Amino acid sequence: MINRYPAASHSFIRREIEAVEADGSEVYRYSVRPATLAELPDERDRAELEKTYVLLRLGFLRLLSDTLRVMVGAPGDFIAALRIAFGSTQLRLGAILRRSAYLAEAAALARRMRRQRIDHLHAHFGTNPAMVARLASRLTGIPYSFTVHGPDEFDSPEQLDLRGKVADSAFCVAISSYGRSQLMRWSHFADWRKIEVVRCGVDSSFLTDAGTSKIPERPLFCAVARLSGQKGIPLLIEAAAILKSRGKEFQLSIVGDGDMRRDIEAMIERHRLQDFVQLVGWASSDVVIAHLRGSRAMVLPSFAEGLPVVIMEALALERPVIVTAISGTPELVDGDCGWLIPAGSVEALVDAMSKAIDAPIDRLAEMGRIGRARVVAQHDALQNGRQLNRLFKRTSSGGQN
Repeated sequence: MINRYPAASHSFIRREIEAVEADGSEVYRYSVRPATLAELPDERDRAELEKTYVLLRLGFLRLLSDTLRVMVGAPGDFIAALRIAFGSTQLRLGAILRRSAYLAEAAALARRMRRQRIDHLHAHFGTNPAMVARLASRLTGIPYSFTVHGPDEFDSPEQLDLRGKVADSAFCVAISSYGRSQLMRWSHFADWRKIEVVRCGVDSSFLTDAGTSKIPERPLFCAVARLSGQKGIPLLIEAAAILKSRGKEFQLSIVGDGDMRRDIEAMIERHRLQDFVQLVGWASSDVVIAHLRGSRAMVLPSFAEGLPVVIMEALALERPVIVTAISGTPELVDGDCGWLIPAGSVEALVDAMSKAIDAPIDRLAEMGRIGRARVVAQHDALQNGRQLNRLFKRTSSGGQN
């Protein structure tokens, strides 16, 4: 259960699904909102469109009909779900409408889960997908779990009722030890035993020996991120302008798109960085790999994260990384495989990029090898998917796959 699936930024969920299926379980995909082909540059994500059931495509009347059917068929369960949906809601029209939508989506999901004989429901993100899953679980008795990635869930844990979601779940997943600590912080002590760490992973295209290549002599950097303030992209443009003013020779490719594209384009033009910075836009996995391979280092000056998959992908390709020391990132990155810098510091970012430009190729290659070994050990999507599937099997109704 995901808010929007498939999506270019959710390819790690596709990899997880593929790993769970490879381990012998049948997986049904549910999405609240639809995706379109134009938003999916990767063919493997496009293939997920036909496999995904989109709740909002049912339309208002069908959602209302499903809600009424569930209410009449199991009034006790419906009242219990109603209390969960509106228990912590302020009496504002927007909040009431939003929670009503969650309940209707959960009712529609509940009817389909029964027909498809679902044993376990898992949601990605502790926001509205987890709420819909929690309500559907209450309406059906089918156990549910959810993965929390951060940082959004940790920005408003009380509003999202993380405590209640963890309490009602069969188990809850964090993608890092840091994430687990935050879930522990916002849940009952008695529920800490439910909180598991299942790390995100990279697929085989990043882990095969053929996926590695020599680090180029040319000082190229690659950033793979949404064009947003949260990812620190404006700070990266400022750093590029400073490097240019100091006479450094370099190029920077930014793979991704977002609501700050016009602002970023304006900054590039204002600092006359057209020959230094390239905006690639959203790209397929193969294109991302090509840009990472062509770089000396991947750079991501985020202000808030969980643990970005692109860091794992860059290290898997034996590329050092320049990243901020936030959330779960220090669990993977240190000075042996990259540069950890304070978030929000353009000076530290400039210093790290300068060091990457000036570093001997042999040193960069050694950093890359160390980083790859860590990813192979901790972030293999196939192994992590098996770990999650074991949790599903342990808690699914009837103990079946």
